[in-house]
Amino acid sequence: MIDITKNYELKDTRSGFGVALDELGANNPNVMALCADLTGSLKMNNFAKNYPQRFIQIVIAESNMIGIASGLALSGKIPFAGTFAVFAAGRTYDQIRLTAAYSNHNVKIAASHSGVSVGEDGASHQMIEDIALMRSLPNMVVINTCDFNQTKAATIASANYFGPVYLRFGRPAVPNFTPADQKFDIGKAVKLNDGKDITIIATGHMVWQAVLASDELQKQGISVDLINLHTIKPIDQQAIIESAKKTKAIITVEEHSIFGGLGDAVANVVVHNYPVKMKMIGINDHFGESGTTEQLFDKYGLTSQNIVKQAKKLLS
Repeated sequence: MIDITKNYELKDTRSGFGVALDELGANNPNVMALCADLTGSLKMNNFAKNYPQRFIQIVIAESNMIGIASGLALSGKIPFAGTFAVFAAGRTYDQIRLTAAYSNHNVKIAASHSGVSVGEDGASHQMIEDIALMRSLPNMVVINTCDFNQTKAATIASANYFGPVYLRFGRPAVPNFTPADQKFDIGKAVKLNDGKDITIIATGHMVWQAVLASDELQKQGISVDLINLHTIKPIDQQAIIESAKKTKAIITVEEHSIFGGLGDAVANVVVHNYPVKMKMIGINDHFGESGTTEQLFDKYGLTSQNIVKQAKKLLS
């Protein structure tokens, strides 16, 4: 179990992407970066400075960026196309569908500022449908990381994987609790705690909330099987089925709509293999709104306290 008493450094996941991208630039001459006028926000500054011949500032032309990235992929390059998630998945969906996914091109879509944790930016910039959009596309890998270290590892793993990847991360600083030297296996879930009473499966920023909830449930005598499901597609069916058979009850937690996201992906595995009781915690058929990250997490139940509440309710 993760030690929640440890003083973990608070770091934003987008910085993990930026550091990894710069390292990739040094180690792989085929890695290129494209950005839609958000270089600072996506922490792509160092790559742009250190490898100017491999950086393309697209400006506010996200759809064009995906087309250019696909062309670069055809020429043997490994392009990372970066922008906010609301633009990465929403504004460019048609281009991603046809030039990246349908053609199975080696394009990496770096989607920052995902979910409601962009806070005061409001509903127009709070992308809570992107996992649903991306996981519905054949050939597309969908990754949603939980902290700085995992985002860095996932970015490097994405560069080493051939095919389109949607890499989702965010803006707020969160505890950096996963190992710095971790090996990131695409499609392989990470077990954070072994338990027998209930399974909690979380992704992205919600993993830390699930860690806190698991600690509290353990104190109350409830044994938690805790899974960090960083890859939504391809999903780790074996990990889910094994846990379902053990606990007979699953809660999923995501900073995303409950329609088409982590919860639906897990439910699809469970219903076809080993049906158990389930509860999905996420955004329930609402757009976001302006507010601090903490206020919005509280309003939409994306907190450790609500996870504990829903777990006890499910078990009762």
